[in-house]
Amino acid sequence: MIHLTKLALISSITSLFFVGCGESSPTTSAIATKASMTKVITTSQVEILEEINKVRAVARDCNDGRGVVGPSIALTWNDTLYTSAYEHSKDLAVSNTFAHDGSGTSSDITGSNNGKASRFNERIKANGYVNYSIVGENIAGGQESIQSAVTAWLASPAHCTNLMESEFKEIGVAVATNEESTYGIYWTQNFGAK
Repeated sequence: MIHLTKLALISSITSLFFVGCGESSPTTSAIATKASMTKVITTSQVEILEEINKVRAVARDCNDGRGVVGPSIALTWNDTLYTSAYEHSKDLAVSNTFAHDGSGTSSDITGSNNGKASRFNERIKANGYVNYSIVGENIAGGQESIQSAVTAWLASPAHCTNLMESEFKEIGVAVATNEESTYGIYWTQNFGAK
């Protein structure tokens, strides 16, 4: 989990998640589609929002020291946050890396343009989400469905905190795959509020 306010950067990556396979195109109507060896994985923007907002609608303890939080308001889809999430998921899949920072390779578009590995807030700004009050990012690797990714994020206190953060109002989630990479499928969830 990472989230950033104008006043402070808090980076806490407490858990990494690994399992299977999938693929995405940079559209919001078909967020993920990939033929793996045994099945086809398909996830839509509507399914992603429903799953995340279902989780946010329930009060829960993320085991992050804050106690029970929520329920939190439903998030709305933001195409700009989706674009920044897609940039990072694609970079992770192509470069076969797994971190909130970009790979620093040519697949890290924002980083490549700036001559250094990108940070999540730099990608969010570079893709046009500016003048925000708060932004955040969750990543996961290997989950074959949005339900599995959300379950993994909820099991991690820091990622759960981002999922339940009441200040977040918008979200974009993207998934990219590379069967030749370590985790096969890479999820990026970008949150924000203006």
